[in-house]
Amino acid sequence: MKIHTVILAAGEGSRMLSSKAKSLQPVGGHSMLKRIYETVQDITDEATFVVGYEKESIIKEANSFNGKINISEQKEAIGTADAVKSSLDTISDESKVLVLYGDVPLIQKNTLENLITSTTDSLTILTTLMDKPAGYGRVKKDSDGLAEAIVEEKDASNEDKLINEIFTGILCCNKRLLEDAINKVKNNNAAEEYYLTDIVSIINAKGFKIKTCVVPNDEVKGANTKTELAELEQIYRKMKAEDLLKMGITLSDPSRVDVRGEISVGKDCVIDVNVILDGKITLGNNVVIGPNTIIKDVEIGDGSSIEAFSHLVSSKVGKDCSIGPYARLREGSHIDDGARIGNFVETKKTIVGKNSKANHFAYLGDAEIGEESNIGAGTITCNYDGKDKHATKIGDKSFIGTNSSLVAPVTIGSNAYVAAGSVITKDVPDDALGVGRAKQDNKENWSKKKD
Repeated sequence: MKIHTVILAAGEGSRMLSSKAKSLQPVGGHSMLKRIYETVQDITDEATFVVGYEKESIIKEANSFNGKINISEQKEAIGTADAVKSSLDTISDESKVLVLYGDVPLIQKNTLENLITSTTDSLTILTTLMDKPAGYGRVKKDSDGLAEAIVEEKDASNEDKLINEIFTGILCCNKRLLEDAINKVKNNNAAEEYYLTDIVSIINAKGFKIKTCVVPNDEVKGANTKTELAELEQIYRKMKAEDLLKMGITLSDPSRVDVRGEISVGKDCVIDVNVILDGKITLGNNVVIGPNTIIKDVEIGDGSSIEAFSHLVSSKVGKDCSIGPYARLREGSHIDDGARIGNFVETKKTIVGKNSKANHFAYLGDAEIGEESNIGAGTITCNYDGKDKHATKIGDKSFIGTNSSLVAPVTIGSNAYVAAGSVITKDVPDDALGVGRAKQDNKENWSKKKD
């Protein structure tokens, strides 16, 4: 049986005091909507996003996701049952329907897998236990522990109010049964809305057994205000830090690391405070990441260290390298084994060969540097002529003197030297010294004559 996920994302979220739709508010550096879809994409065959407020922005976000995506519009905000009803035409009759919410981003994959597995030919609902459940719909059960109805606060008896199990709104149901039940939901309530909670009593009255899956509160918290959004951020950060600790990573302070992507690690890695890990990251053994560092879509080899305040994006760092502090590796940078990229060095689409070094104050763009070469402070590869980018090549065991400008396209041979302060516009052969600077001319007694 196919799994079809419906994600309700029509809410305005006026209490967010934002022009963005509520589900596009960020948690862990990405929208809540993206967080939810990333969790469910491997366990669903198809997904439908129910849109309303700021629908074009939601559609644009949804269409950036991988997988089979449908869009359904709720014309009026008249309740969650109506929102789900608007999606039913996109779902095949033989599907299990998983209903999620665009502002509940921390639900875990294994929780949803358990919910789906528990659902056979009926309905299974996701619940949680609360010490103070006032204001929430209580789950009323029979003697066998099966759900009979969701009792809203205003309708609850004193006995009902003692129930501390509440319905999260998340559910999985056979499509035919879900459609039949939703068509029977009435809006005879103060808000004149069609509530999805009503399908529990409707399906129970038809004689179906309704199971419950209980999960921790943190997984099913939503966000209607920026304060609640900040609370989700804290929970998400804690969850991800716990994942890192389970991997064997040493964290200087688990409350001060932000994980925003997918991470795989070797043994004995250490991460200092205020580090942001985004995208797909691979760390080898004995990797050390210093404080206040941003790393996104990066592979780092065994024994390498990333020093404080460095920023690495879409790059590869080999074994036993030293990067930073204050280094910036931009997209396409490949730092080979044993190389050093020091403070205030920026690389872009550049290969730095084994044991080569650029220790400070350099820009290396569209460059290929051989092994055991030294790039002096203030060196620039002048790769852009105002229209096109050009390459700079430097051979093995070469030395580029301080404050040199290499005007691409240009090649510096192996075991070659460039004199400090040179502007190099022509190739420098192997074993040669390139000098490209004006001849010094001293004006005797010039300062005396100035007055």
